[in-house]
Parts: sequence; structure tokens; C-alpha cells
Amino acid sequence: MALTQPDVTVVIGAYEAMPYLVECLASVELQTIDPKRVEVIAVDDGSTDGTGEYLQEFADRAPMPVTVLRQENSGGPSGPRNVGLDKAAGRYVFFLDADDRLGPEALERMVAMADRAGTDVVLGRVEGVNRSAPKSMWGATLERTDVFSSNIMFTLSAQKLFRRELLVRHGIRFDESLFTGEDALFTMEAYLRANGVSVVADHTCYYLVGRDDGKHVTKSGGYVLRFDSARALMNLIADLVPEGPRRDRLMVRPFTITLLPQFGPRFLKDGDDVRRHKLSLAQPLMDVHWTEGVAERLKVEERLRLHLVAEQRLELLTDVLEFVRTKQQAPARLERRGRRVYLAYPHFRDGAAGIPDSVYLASPREARAVPGYREGGARSVLRRAARKARRKLTPSRRTTADGPAAAA
Repeated sequence: MALTQPDVTVVIGAYEAMPYLVECLASVELQTIDPKRVEVIAVDDGSTDGTGEYLQEFADRAPMPVTVLRQENSGGPSGPRNVGLDKAAGRYVFFLDADDRLGPEALERMVAMADRAGTDVVLGRVEGVNRSAPKSMWGATLERTDVFSSNIMFTLSAQKLFRRELLVRHGIRFDESLFTGEDALFTMEAYLRANGVSVVADHTCYYLVGRDDGKHVTKSGGYVLRFDSARALMNLIADLVPEGPRRDRLMVRPFTITLLPQFGPRFLKDGDDVRRHKLSLAQPLMDVHWTEGVAERLKVEERLRLHLVAEQRLELLTDVLEFVRTKQQAPARLERRGRRVYLAYPHFRDGAAGIPDSVYLASPREARAVPGYREGGARSVLRRAARKARRKLTPSRRTTADGPAAAA
């Protein structure tokens, strides 16, 4: 009898996953897709809490073929996922974390969407259980979109349906040298190389489960690892997307989600050595990837913080963070008959600080919340102000820090 290729391989990397693994595997067993269309590759990454034994019990009773692989602990999720990917035979691959669970009908709906639309990646709606989950990309079900025309760049976790041929053709694998952000790198590359992405927004396909034992991988890792993650994602985007608005749009993600939190209010609790180390780690990223196009897409408070990081202005940055920590509202100043709105965060028009007005200029989206604002021209004003500031720079300064100057 000829063997039929499975439609989807579910790859489960598991480490110390009990008791969460019980509900995870139950959600696989309850899927409505024909079990003959599914295979499960489960990799026990050196667990000592009975995870491996429970996986084997599941394999013995499951209605679909289940392969259990056991290995010494690899230190992160990338190794087990790559092992499972190497063994996968399905047309599609879905990465399921052992402490999460699938929604009812998830696999059936996502596979149907991929087959109908002919897309390489399918996102199923995600909900959080005792933790937050991404929200901005679930506004509508989309048969075909891409990373430039939707909000999918704000969900870069690996829990999606990927066409296996895409992953094999481009050699897309999880970077085992990264211990945080490895899924962001994998998923962003898949987005950029895919012939299209689908979004199933009208049905919950995945439940992100918050562990009460503090062992969730996204909670672990020191700040240096976050800079490693930001650097890897920025470099990937720069390698695959030419300079210009499309690259700038994608760079918003690593700047705001990965880098900016390192310079949030908790920065005030860091010692002087850690503060200066963080600034030194950020400097090469700012020099290479921080541009006017990225800056103008941010809120004023975000732009101001990153501008000061780019300029290595530690004292001014701490002043701004003290203001942010108090959750005060920055005074709004309307000029040019209400067509410009400046948000007067600390050091606005402080001659000694020398921060250009354009850093404080609200984009139309942010300015609309200010009574008296008259829409029209703020973005072009921001660009003109930035160009004027750049022209004042010496040639040597422009060469070494064009990114920060562009954001000025």
C-alpha cells in the first residue's frame, strides 16, 4: 500500500512541560482534520518531569502517527524545532509549543485556507490565557496579504502554518545561536520569502498559555540577549529588503518591540555600568539602521528616547525617562494655525540640549487626539525639518552617524 503524504506535520518541542502538556496534546487529539492527514513529531529536550514518558503514552494511543524523539537538553527551543523540521514529511508544518494548545478546527481551517489561497504562510487567530496576545492583525480574515500591507510583522512567533517546501527551498531554520527572538527571525524570513500570507481572523486557532511557574521561554534571558535578537532581525531585514519606505516600515518592529524596552523606565534602576553598556550595545544598531523613515513612523515619546540613544545622551535620556515614569501627559503646542502639534517632552526647545524641534513633532495619527489640530502637512514638515538639520552637519559627522541625524 502506497503511503500518503500528510497534509500537516505538527512539531512539538517540549522541555519540562508537565502538566501543561496534557491539555496541549488533548487539543491535538481533538482536531477535526482527518487523523490520516496529520503526523506529530514530538521532541523531548532533556526533560526530567515525566514529559518524555507522557509523550510516549500519547504516541501509543493517538489516532494519528506520532514520533517521539528524546535528546539531551539543548538550552533553547531552536534545537528541538529544527530536529522536528528535519523529520517532517507534511506539505505544511505547524510549530506547537508544549505549554500552549490548539483551538478547535485549527488545523483543518488553516490547511484549507493555504490550499484555497495558495499562500505559503497562514496565521490563525491567537488568544492569551493568563497572558497577553497580539491583537492588531486580527481585524479581518485575509486570503492573501504580505508583511508590508498588514500588521502581521507584530506577530513573529513561530506558531503558524508554514508550507514546508518554502522552508526547504530557502533553508529557513531556527538560529540555534540565539536564545531569545529566534522565532522572530524565522518567521520574518518566511514572511519575506513567501508568495503570500493568509490570516484566519474569525476563528481562534491558538491559545498562548501563561505558565504560573515562571518558566515560559519569553520571560528568560538577560538584556545582552535582547540586543543580539534585535541585531539579528535588523540585519535580516536589511539583507532582504532594499533601502526605502518598505525597509523602514519593517524596522519599526525591532526598534519598538525589542530595542526600545531596554531604554524604558526600568533603565532608571540599572547601575551606571549597565546603562553605559546598553548604550554601547545600541550604538552600532542606531548608526546603521536608525533612519528618518523609521523615526517618522514612531510616536514622539518613542522617537525622542531613541534619538537620545542614537546621540548617546545619557543624562537627557534619564530626564525623559523620569518624566515617562510619572505617566504625565506632555503638553501639546499647536502652531501654524493648528497644523503642527509639538508634544513638549523634557528639553523641548532647550537651547543647551540642542534637540531639533522635529523630534517633538507629532505625526497626524498622534496629533488627531489634540483638540484644535487641523490635519495637513505634518509629515512633510517633519521631513523638511530633518533634511534641514542634516544639512547643518559637517561631512564627517554625516558619514559616521547619518542614521541619528536623519531622525533629528
